[in-house]
Amino acid sequence: SGATLLVPSDARWPTRLDDLGVHAPHVLWVRGDPGNLSAGPTVAIVGARAATPYGESVAADLAAGLAAAGVTVVSGAAYGIDGSAHRAALAVDGSTVAFLAGGVDRPYPRGHEGLLSRIASSGAVLSETPCGAAPTKWRFLSRNRLIAAVADAVVVVEAGHRSGSLNTAAHAAQLGRALGAV
Repeated sequence: SGATLLVPSDARWPTRLDDLGVHAPHVLWVRGDPGNLSAGPTVAIVGARAATPYGESVAADLAAGLAAAGVTVVSGAAYGIDGSAHRAALAVDGSTVAFLAGGVDRPYPRGHEGLLSRIASSGAVLSETPCGAAPTKWRFLSRNRLIAAVADAVVVVEAGHRSGSLNTAAHAAQLGRALGAV
């Protein structure tokens, strides 16, 4: 699968994850360069899968501006806002990182297989679940804490009342990360 296994004692371990305390992951599987999470400022952009064109445009504008300024854009590779953020960061040759709810060898959603390959070749695709693991509802919720922890700030774009993005925002608030919403 071309994945690298990271443990907390590895120099490339994203130390912001340590803020999770007992809820920090024990390991991370990585496709790409895990150093992208420790290189400088990091902003997570998350939001609705069923986003409006306006929401996708806002996410893309934010991500492109941040990535062009040297900020690493973090998201979850889902359809809608996440995909728009990743694609915009890549379009300006910026750094972007995706956290998955399944193994890094199982692109999800399947329609983002090419996008995830592009992210892995210039940034990183990470998961705390081992290769071969299928994404499940509880793994998406668990993954959200990682997105919030590695970010200096979290921006939520078009999240519905029961959105997983609000779960990410709650983790960000608990960790004292800056939080914004569109």
